[in-house]
Amino acid sequence: MTNLATNRPDDDTTGGTGHGVSLGEALRVWLRVAALSFGGPAGQIAVMHRIVVDEKKWIGEHRFLHALNYCMLLPGPEAQQLAIYIGWLMHRTAGGLVAGILFVLPGFLSILALSYVYVIFGNVEAVEGMFFGLKAAVLAVVVQAVIRIGGRALKNPAMVVIALVAFFAIFVLHVPFPLIILAAALTGFLGSKSGSRLFQVGNGHKTAAGHILADAASALGEETPVHARPNLVWSLKISAVLLALWLGPLLLLYVFRGGDDVFTQIGIFFSKMAVVTFGGAYAVLAYVAQEAVQHYGWLRPTEMLDGLGMAETTPGPLIMVLQFVGFMGAYRDPAGLDPMTAATLAAMLTTWVTFVPCFLWIFLGAPFIEKLRGNAALASAMSAITAAVVGVILNLAIWFGLHFLFVEARVHQFGPLWVELPVWSSLALPSLALSLAAAVAIFRFRMSVIPTLLGCAAAGMAWRLIASF
Repeated sequence: MTNLATNRPDDDTTGGTGHGVSLGEALRVWLRVAALSFGGPAGQIAVMHRIVVDEKKWIGEHRFLHALNYCMLLPGPEAQQLAIYIGWLMHRTAGGLVAGILFVLPGFLSILALSYVYVIFGNVEAVEGMFFGLKAAVLAVVVQAVIRIGGRALKNPAMVVIALVAFFAIFVLHVPFPLIILAAALTGFLGSKSGSRLFQVGNGHKTAAGHILADAASALGEETPVHARPNLVWSLKISAVLLALWLGPLLLLYVFRGGDDVFTQIGIFFSKMAVVTFGGAYAVLAYVAQEAVQHYGWLRPTEMLDGLGMAETTPGPLIMVLQFVGFMGAYRDPAGLDPMTAATLAAMLTTWVTFVPCFLWIFLGAPFIEKLRGNAALASAMSAITAAVVGVILNLAIWFGLHFLFVEARVHQFGPLWVELPVWSSLALPSLALSLAAAVAIFRFRMSVIPTLLGCAAAGMAWRLIASF
């Protein structure tokens, strides 16, 4: 039981929660949420809202939105963090662990299976064609993300300027993604403090219109549960445990295998990504693609599209594509192990260092989120980050298009600046045709992502099989 005298949330049993929902029932619900978590964060949040708020009535509308707004301020996949938050709110630490792990597990297993298929059967015509078609669809999906996020984020000239500066910084100046995010956050924060109306913008997702479930009418009720009240001692203890789980394996790898070992590099690199992944998977992929392809040589440019196609067609956060990057990195440089064994271990390591921090952010900060409610400066910082993300995703779309639509690209130097541009005569007409077909399906016929991906995969397979005769 929770110690009411000290407000210590140190009991993770299902008793004493007061809302009548057992941890076993919650486990079944979170399994259902995980199995339906397709379509990126917007779709995942919509599914969670429909099940947790509308159907089960665990928490009210305002509490759901308050939790979501907090998760949006954090690095990492906001949908998974929202699941951890709600799970923790309902069943303490055990509930948060169950919700967060189940949210990731189906995607991890699916992408691992597809990664095996990719490296074992990747040279088979039908499999090559499937991934060829997925690349075309993913290119259209990324362009759609630029337009969708841009339409939501670029509400005034200040946000447009931030997006353009971010694009120029990463495309021409090759400024690291974390620095772009930090600069955007600082700009938004200072802009709000200056009193400029251009920075007085809100954030958050809108839920479906209709009847709104009041917090008081939900199973959890309107009052804050005892275990959810701020307790610095508990927060520090759970944070120390999670920090050890996150950074301990990296320290062991560094000590016993050295800093140049592929597993050490994968662990450290993706731990950095876990700290700076504001704005969703599309934003961070631009930076991951640059480093993984150009610096580490873990995979080729078009393979990033293959990995994103896997993540788009499987349940779970899109950031699961990082698992494929780690898999391919160790497969190509197995460090003395069997390539498939090394790749599997690297996929597990990548997933571990990517998602363990998500539990840290929630368990450390969630009890104190009331202090963030209505903070205009933080809201402006988040809005500026989202605007910068538009420019970063535009860079990602151009980068993907450059390497998928053209066989050859060259680096052009302009004094201290350089950009990679296509060789126009190397335009690949089949890639262009299928990409245009995917764009028509998405923008003209309003097809959702999954049918578009499946249709393009089938068309790509047909094309490669016909071309092979």
